[in-house]
Amino acid sequence: MSARIYSPARTAMQSGKAKTGHWVLEFEPEKPLTIEPLMGYTSSSDMRRQVRLTFPTMEEAVAYAQKNGIAFRVEPEKKPKRRQVSYAENFRYDRKMPWTH
Repeated sequence: MSARIYSPARTAMQSGKAKTGHWVLEFEPEKPLTIEPLMGYTSSSDMRRQVRLTFPTMEEAVAYAQKNGIAFRVEPEKKPKRRQVSYAENFRYDRKMPWTH
């Protein structure tokens, strides 16, 4: 039984930082998913796959895992690289790529 502790990134549908800034503890899957032959549903007999715990800080998530004897690995938080681009950049005369329609 091992777990993964990480800070989720924003989804592709968000422009802001909603639902980020917290830490999640998820268990690694122990059994593979199976396909039910009659209806084609995907299922698993691994009940820990459904458990997802959230914590405000990484330290609290690590303390919880250590207290309960859960083997874990921490994935470092990835900060997005922001690049400042002005609207006028689209109409520069010395662009590297030509502007076409």
